[in-house]
Order: sequence, then structure tokens, then C-alpha cells
Amino acid sequence: MADVILMEQRGVPSAAICTDALRPSADAMARIQGAPGYRFAVVPHPVSSLDAEGVQEHARLAAPQVLEILQGGT
Repeated sequence: MADVILMEQRGVPSAAICTDALRPSADAMARIQGAPGYRFAVVPHPVSSLDAEGVQEHARLAAPQVLEILQGGT
């Protein structure tokens, strides 16, 4: 999260993706980085145990969220 926020602060459009279980940690990191309420894409937890099909499904879930974030949607 910190890296994505730093990229944004440097003018590089960026989007973070995290799992729902890590949402509180991502929100806390955003606050620490001075970006409370920073938007990020959220996918179901876990990710590490997914097979290729599961990873593709998570990507399908994340893609529209990432596009909305990068396009500045609300």
C-alpha cells in the first residue's frame, strides 16, 4: 500500500489490490502514509492457495475496480 501511495504522490497512476482479510491493514497503512480513505481494489482471501483458475477469477473481480480507480471514478 505504501508503495502505491508513493507512486501516486509522484504522479504515477497506480492501483493497489488487497484481499478482504487485509483491508483493515491496508486502511491503516493508508492513514499512516497520510492518505486516509485511499481507494484500493479488494478480492476475496486467500490468494496464495489458488490454482490458475482461481487466480483468473480474482483478476476478473479486481480488473473493473482497478480501472475505476485509475480512471478516477468514485
